[in-house]
Amino acid sequence: MSIPQQIYCTAFQGLRRIATGLLPDVALKSKEAADQGGEPVLLFDDDTSRLIEVDFRGSAGEVLARLTDDTPASASAEVVEIAPPRGPGRPRLGVVAREVTLLPRHWQWLGSQPGGASVALRKLVDEARRTSEGRDRARRAQEATQRFMTAMAGDQPGYEEAGRALFAGDRERFRQMIENWPNDIREHAGKLAGPAFEDV
Repeated sequence: MSIPQQIYCTAFQGLRRIATGLLPDVALKSKEAADQGGEPVLLFDDDTSRLIEVDFRGSAGEVLARLTDDTPASASAEVVEIAPPRGPGRPRLGVVAREVTLLPRHWQWLGSQPGGASVALRKLVDEARRTSEGRDRARRAQEATQRFMTAMAGDQPGYEEAGRALFAGDRERFRQMIENWPNDIREHAGKLAGPAFEDV
């Protein structure tokens, strides 16, 4: 597989942030730090705070080669069939056929809608995406922040209360609880949590 150039990440060695940026660049800087010894180096995906496993053995070129060979393009990627266009001049919409299981009354209602079930489902999904966009963004930020805090700040004072403030949407309380954490940990947690408070 090709290396996911679009993935941004941040690396920590112990409580110190050592690099942030695109995965290949961060991996190389992390290798330098790992080669010098000391505490283990952890790489976090900036969107989800999931750990990215990098094998630092060998040369810098070997590290990058392994990333190219082993890193999935996306955690949720899968191979799907794209339906061909229905007629001449029709744009390729990228329509994908999947199974949907509904109760008879749902199918009856969908079938009575203009354009049929597929059109009605697409409209419903688009509307739900529009109306829940802020909540979804806040939820993703909460989950990413919690994941990072658990990995890097689980033993810091105020950790549990910071988590409660995060999910309650209490920005000020969250700031108070992380105020005495190590600088790099506090700054990264605050950055991750930002959208959780903006969209509440």
